[in-house]
Amino acid sequence: MAQRVYVGLGSNLGDRKANLREAEERLAELPDTRIVKASSLYESEPHGNAKTWFINSVLEIETELAPEAFLKQALAIEKAMGRKRVAGKRWGSRIIDIDLLLIDNQTVNKKNLKIPHPEMHKRRFVLMPLAELAPHVTHPHVGASMSELLGGLKDPKKVMLTRP
Repeated sequence: MAQRVYVGLGSNLGDRKANLREAEERLAELPDTRIVKASSLYESEPHGNAKTWFINSVLEIETELAPEAFLKQALAIEKAMGRKRVAGKRWGSRIIDIDLLLIDNQTVNKKNLKIPHPEMHKRRFVLMPLAELAPHVTHPHVGASMSELLGGLKDPKKVMLTRP
């Protein structure tokens, strides 16, 4: 049975827009998976140690893959695109970042996979494109829609709609 998955994409190294397009194409090639919609692109101020601004978007995907299998494939795409993860280092620059944000109305709480994404409701760079695609989808833990979460957000980081 197909599940609806919302995936966040981000890049702040190299040709950031091309990196997002490549990740989207690779995700679309996964077995029993199709891209339903893609948000606009947003340029966002970096968090942590990253110095250059990110380009972010969100994809709405239908897939037959189980959450853990989808995550495994997403991590393989990151690695194939040149992403190098460093243990204990968060918020650094990256060629591509693929985050599973929501899977239907499911909750997953495993060491390597937490759904909904534990920080998504606090981040403007996630909520702006997600609210564009799915304004009425409700966060399973918080109980508010994506547009409501965006409206009440306190995140001071700048996020701007960018050209394709």
